[in-house]
Amino acid sequence: MAKVAILGSGSWGTTFGKVLAEGGSDALLWARRPELANEISQARRNTQYLPGITLPESLGASSDIDEVLEGAEQVYLSVPSQQLRGLLESVADRIPADVPVISLMKGVESSTMMRMSQVIEEAAGIDPARVAAASGPNLALEIAREEPTAIVVASRAEDTALAVARIARTDYFTTFINTDIVGTEYGGVLKNLVALAIGIVDGVGFGENTKASILTRGLAEVTDFAVAYGAERATMQGLAGLGDLIATCNSPLSRNFTAGRLVGMGYSKDDVVSRMQQTAEGLASVEPVWQLAKQGDVMMPILKQVRRVLHGRMAPADIAPHLTSKDDEPQGETFEF
Repeated sequence: MAKVAILGSGSWGTTFGKVLAEGGSDALLWARRPELANEISQARRNTQYLPGITLPESLGASSDIDEVLEGAEQVYLSVPSQQLRGLLESVADRIPADVPVISLMKGVESSTMMRMSQVIEEAAGIDPARVAAASGPNLALEIAREEPTAIVVASRAEDTALAVARIARTDYFTTFINTDIVGTEYGGVLKNLVALAIGIVDGVGFGENTKASILTRGLAEVTDFAVAYGAERATMQGLAGLGDLIATCNSPLSRNFTAGRLVGMGYSKDDVVSRMQQTAEGLASVEPVWQLAKQGDVMMPILKQVRRVLHGRMAPADIAPHLTSKDDEPQGETFEF
């Protein structure tokens, strides 16, 4: 029985802890708030983030991060992306040596435009061969209800991905592996931006034709971006790309779809952030991805519209899918505000 640590006890961290525990691991969650740690450990509940779910006896929780990390054979990270660096800098010397460190996050650091695996490597001094990222069509509450799904674990080192896959699986949760950590991470990041767009048009009241157009063109847009930054095109057609995109863009359980829907209904970005109980990573990813798109000369018309809506420069009702290619984008227009 492997001892594993999960830093973060929101819906996804708790759900992944449940998967690990039910897969046979001795899983321990870190919760910032002692009262949440007590609820998980004693009542077997996380009522704020996973209402109606009973957690297994083999999943524990503590607000003492040293206790959680001590003796861990794998460390999973599930905190808001903009908080990751600060957390790692405070605990880097307590992460056991030579163990896999796995990102469950789907964001980009705003200040550096780094993917989460890159932040792990830099902020905690972790060997890239020990770092992995998990991504796929993973709406937390559905998995916590044990509805079947699959995930991809990616690492530059296949042995690291295999070590994670061996324990991160149950009869309702299938794990695949690859070595394309760039594509796997960008798939998780970029689908959030498409989900914002689809949420916006849903909030406005547009129908399925509009949403399907955005989803289809969105897949091409995010694929072009990811490939420009070193991803394998095939990854974007798989679970970490298309699979995650479909799940995130078509479910009211999706935080980013919900955030976009609120924007489409007329709420400002600040209002949306204050109303959301959990972080919608897409909102924080818009600017760094836009800057990366400019640097890589990747046309992203859907992201461009989302960005303009969030900045109040376009009415939500005016957003529409741009069925353009790079050749017919007007000269000089690609990266204008």
